[in-house]
Amino acid sequence: MTTTSELNELTKAATAAATQAAAATDGERAAWLVAVADALDANTDELVALADTETHLGPVRLKGEVGRTTGQLRLFADVITEGSYLEAIIDHAVPSATPPKPDLRRILRPLGPVGVFSASNFPFAFSVAGGDTASALAVGCSVIVKAHSGHLKLSERTAEIVTEALDKAGAPRGIFALISGRSAGTELVQHPAIKAVGFTGSIPGGRALFDLAVSRPDPIPFYGELGSLNPVVVTAAAAAARSTELAEGLVASFTMGAGQFCTKPGLVFIPAGTGFPDQVVTAAAGKGGAPMLTTRIAEAYPDGLRQLAEQPGVDVLSGEIAQEAASDGAAPVVFSTSASAVLANPDSILEECFGPTTVLIEYTDQDELAAVLAKVPGSLTGTIHAEADEEVTELVTQLSGLAGRVLFNGWPTGVAVNWAQQHGGPWPATTSLFTSVGATAVRRFLRPVAYQDAPEAVLHPALREANPLGIPRRVDGTLTTS
Repeated sequence: MTTTSELNELTKAATAAATQAAAATDGERAAWLVAVADALDANTDELVALADTETHLGPVRLKGEVGRTTGQLRLFADVITEGSYLEAIIDHAVPSATPPKPDLRRILRPLGPVGVFSASNFPFAFSVAGGDTASALAVGCSVIVKAHSGHLKLSERTAEIVTEALDKAGAPRGIFALISGRSAGTELVQHPAIKAVGFTGSIPGGRALFDLAVSRPDPIPFYGELGSLNPVVVTAAAAAARSTELAEGLVASFTMGAGQFCTKPGLVFIPAGTGFPDQVVTAAAGKGGAPMLTTRIAEAYPDGLRQLAEQPGVDVLSGEIAQEAASDGAAPVVFSTSASAVLANPDSILEECFGPTTVLIEYTDQDELAAVLAKVPGSLTGTIHAEADEEVTELVTQLSGLAGRVLFNGWPTGVAVNWAQQHGGPWPATTSLFTSVGATAVRRFLRPVAYQDAPEAVLHPALREANPLGIPRRVDGTLTTS
């Protein structure tokens, strides 16, 4: 466990390293990221074996996750060398204006040292060398990662590989470090050297750290990805046209990874009177238990099932509530209820249960569907299954208001890492307006600075008149390329 004195030394080194990293060119930082990606790829077999012993996620899933992790490191290398992430803006002086307008040049600059909390359910992609770490390092921040207790050995080994790769690539010493222990994590959020925090985890844990971050003498941004129910709406036409296909897709999605994906479809709204619930029961038949990430998570799963089953108007369609998930693995459970029951008791029914379970909610008409969707908390995703000729504009508008990503005729588990991705949503999905996945994730660790009537020599190259970096910029209101 990391002590207070050790944390102080790490933050001191991180502060010095952040100054050097901010002064480095985008090309230099991109080389650091690629070096880390190459090192992780070279050690994939060792890391996957170690991760499987601690998380039970299986070699196939884990190997794919390493690939996603190194892929996003390389994506951020491309993002910073392309240059538009800087949001460089130049407004030339207009002395003849009334009042006269000065020369103003604006750019995004790194915040400084940041803290990152590893997630339990993604031991690579949202962990030590995951998206938060990669996006912060990319823009010139130093990073101190708090290891997750569910895969501590993997975290330590990953950190060794990352540190060695950064050293060999010429990154400043202290730009990356790993700490462990709950108390160290709390101190990290409160440490005056830390300028922002990224977190992926539970609502209670994230809320506690969020409150610490904003109650500091100098409040800092806390970018938390917390809970998400990820509602799915099936229209009557879609249920009639392809109910078997939809049922099989739903079961595959909510049981994937033992239901431990943040994008698991936890609520499925279906028209009343269809045979879709029976199709889901058939599709779920024979699905056995699967190991969960930690004993604590496995023990909490039956408690969540029990709490939901006790609510008025909620029925168990398939599966067993009384499970020994810690010893036998978590088995799927499908619940059924009505929109009217949810409207009468939204706080208790609309609560995330982490594990392989979902709730089918029958609605009678579009007005009732709209009313019950209005009770759904903010989510990472919202999904529509409809036929091509159906009018779903109002539904799209409503889901866009409660989710960060709206899907059509697909399933939310699986998050592409690219320029357009949005992985975030209204509270409690996230505590901010930004994404934690994709190119614009770097925006979390940057702040705007404007320079007025500054000498050319002191300006960042992105703001110099000749545009030596050849990057996209907005000049006197016009968006220009190189």
